[in-house]
Amino acid sequence: MSFKTFAAISVGSFELTMKIFEFSGKNTMREIDCLSQRLDLGSETYATGKMSREKIDELCRTLLDYKEVMKTYKVDAFRAYGTSALRETKNTLIVLDQIAQRTGIEIKILSNSEQRFLDYKSVASKGESFRRIIEEKTAIVDVSNGSIQLSLFDNDALMSTQNLRLGVLRLQEMLTHLNAGRDQMEALVDELANAQLATYKKLYLKDREIQNIIIMDDYISPWAIRRAGNDPDKSTIGLEDFDSLMTLLRSSGSMAAAKALGVAEEKVPLVLISAVLTRRIAKVMGAKKVWAPGVTLCDGMAYEYAEEIKMFRGEHDFERDIIACAGGISKRYMGSRKRAETLEYLAITIFDSMKKIHGMGKRERLYLQIAALLHDCGKYVSLVDVGETSYDIIMATEIIGLSHAEREIVASVVRYNHSDFTYYGYNESRGSDFAGKESYLTIAKLTAILRLANSLDRSHKQKLRGLKAQLLEGELRLMIDTQEDITLEKGFFDTSSEFFQEVYSVVPVLKTNKKF
Repeated sequence: MSFKTFAAISVGSFELTMKIFEFSGKNTMREIDCLSQRLDLGSETYATGKMSREKIDELCRTLLDYKEVMKTYKVDAFRAYGTSALRETKNTLIVLDQIAQRTGIEIKILSNSEQRFLDYKSVASKGESFRRIIEEKTAIVDVSNGSIQLSLFDNDALMSTQNLRLGVLRLQEMLTHLNAGRDQMEALVDELANAQLATYKKLYLKDREIQNIIIMDDYISPWAIRRAGNDPDKSTIGLEDFDSLMTLLRSSGSMAAAKALGVAEEKVPLVLISAVLTRRIAKVMGAKKVWAPGVTLCDGMAYEYAEEIKMFRGEHDFERDIIACAGGISKRYMGSRKRAETLEYLAITIFDSMKKIHGMGKRERLYLQIAALLHDCGKYVSLVDVGETSYDIIMATEIIGLSHAEREIVASVVRYNHSDFTYYGYNESRGSDFAGKESYLTIAKLTAILRLANSLDRSHKQKLRGLKAQLLEGELRLMIDTQEDITLEKGFFDTSSEFFQEVYSVVPVLKTNKKF
């Protein structure tokens, strides 16, 4: 039996954490050590936008200590990810370069959607407990120091996900700025949360009531698991439990509360903020039960690594969640589901037929699916500038599981499906619209496919249901079984073929069983 040892390092806003995991065989992931060092990066970053030399020095010292621990465990691989404190630092690249030069550890900054997707995977690592709970109307409430993420599930499918700037440490900094006393904190946090949640409920919850909440945080979760005798499967919290917790936090001093909760004394105000946020969310959603699985970003990092090395295969389809999230965005902007599904089918059929020459893989296929689903979301704003408004909507809307750069690829493909293509480096005065040559080529290739697919349903009447595509001798032969008049489609097909030929040096040929 082969064993792998992996170290996951999370550079958070309040703590620097490293977990060591061992993988043995299929679907066997075990945490063998956990180190955590308090390092308050968030307060400084959220207040000033920069990280001081002292904080960088402390961060580097801790990372070097962690590096020595990794040697003792003889880890096969490690990853270090940074979240909002590093993400919101103005001089991020300078800070990351200093850390890499001094420690040999390169930290990858996660976008919010990437971070939440890994958090989501960490909950999925709980297996049957996770699968059972999301079969009902469930919300994952991911409370971090910079913000909270609310993701709604129904029948094992992701319905929507939204980010709110209600992070625990961010709120504490705001309360400090307001000179709020301890007796005012609860009311102020509840008031701030309720203001944003009222809008959220109106736009996304509406009349839907949530049965269960899965809470992910560093403050309520340890308390809940401790109450359950360190059994995460039994660490559920009812509304009456929140009342007991709030009574404890109100009536006890910081030292007594810290002892009762099993946390460091400096964490007590943050526990209060997290408890108020979670209680308010539960009331707004109508949830009766909150489950705290006790997982962290590090667990999601380990899950991701194990998937990549083929030692962990979860039963949950995360790609389906990303597509469902895109479908929810399309619905919000009044997109036609039938039209989007038809365009997705046509585009994917073409993509799959050209695997030998386009050089793209599963991830790029996913970009194309999302672009097809969101191809006309901009019509909600403008029927004239569909490409530009679609681009703006996609870039302003998080798609869980996609990084900012990946979202830009999708947005650009949708834009150039409607607008003239901007060639790499051509417009020197404006600068390149692309992050790099690789992204540019991916956008060009996917745009060519989406344009061709779009031309095959130009009437929006889904005439071409039986498409077969075959790559043969420099031609892409598209065979269509239809008895309908496709004069309009053939005209737009010829126009779209020009860019397709330019990108692939392949001539698309449309063949039907009926002549016009």
